[in-house]
Amino acid sequence: MSIIVPKGYKSCLDQQMTERAIKLVKDTFERELSGELCLSRVTSPLFVKANSGINDDLNGVERPVRFNVGNMNETGMEIVQSLAKWKRMALADHGFAPDTGLYTDMNAIRPDDDIDNIHSIYVDQWDWERVMSDGERNVDFLKKIVTKIYEAIKRTEFLVSEYYPACAQTLPENITFIHSEEARALYPDLTPVQRERELAKKYGAIFLIGIGLPLTDGVMHGGRAPDYDDWSTPNSDGFYGLNGDIIVWDSVRGESLELSSMGIRVSPEALVRQLEIRGCMERKDLYWHRRLLAGEFPQTIGGGIGQSRLCMFLLRKAHIGEVQASVWPDEDKAAAAKAGIVLM
Repeated sequence: MSIIVPKGYKSCLDQQMTERAIKLVKDTFERELSGELCLSRVTSPLFVKANSGINDDLNGVERPVRFNVGNMNETGMEIVQSLAKWKRMALADHGFAPDTGLYTDMNAIRPDDDIDNIHSIYVDQWDWERVMSDGERNVDFLKKIVTKIYEAIKRTEFLVSEYYPACAQTLPENITFIHSEEARALYPDLTPVQRERELAKKYGAIFLIGIGLPLTDGVMHGGRAPDYDDWSTPNSDGFYGLNGDIIVWDSVRGESLELSSMGIRVSPEALVRQLEIRGCMERKDLYWHRRLLAGEFPQTIGGGIGQSRLCMFLLRKAHIGEVQASVWPDEDKAAAAKAGIVLM
């Protein structure tokens, strides 16, 4: 059994109130995010051609769901795992201007994901991408965008608490920035996950910079594919990486909760460097990679923000299945029912 029921937990919203509150969270946050970052909503694909390089391979080990299209000569397709690369291509193909961008509802199936209180095989997130101007490829600009996203989360939290007072505000006024190398130095005897927990508990909300390149102890804080976020470029803080995660302290579970993965995207130089580091230079010949190396894509910043994760956090739920319809092991469903937790 993977479900964990916090001691004394009882949902502060019944099922009908929960459904209405989910809509409030999603409508409000979409509006706040698009306003903060000047994003237009676009329609995105559920699947893309296999072997095109467009799909996101996450940590490089997760299997995408594949199928063949009978009326297209059995052409192979893959359900998207995220839209990290598709978005950048869309910005180029639709001619978005600097300092504007797009966001979309991304729905994915990740059959190799964990199934527990905060994970399921169904992934729903706001995928967003923004064209950068000259001079913005630096850690200060990354922090500026993170702060704007955090403000959108904060305003959504405030409105939810106004409509549903039982969902009290818990986020701190400001988000704290820290590099994964600094986290390692602070807690050298802890694992990366344990470091995140300690930092989120201490500060309430953090942005952990630098995910993907091995730290000075030879261990990566976390995995990132080599062909979307830039995790290998030196930054002005004296460390490497122009990407990171937004992580908050979930007081219901008494644990950290990652809400967003994001970053400045690879330049052609960073792409080649990171493909070489990961030993997958053959990707240079894929459709998407050829276009990037040919200079057809703008410099962008982007990421994904978990819709169910945000709803779970703001509505003070103990399990992601309380705000998302997915599949759960029989033993988890039985344990949830015994604890009075409604899994959709």
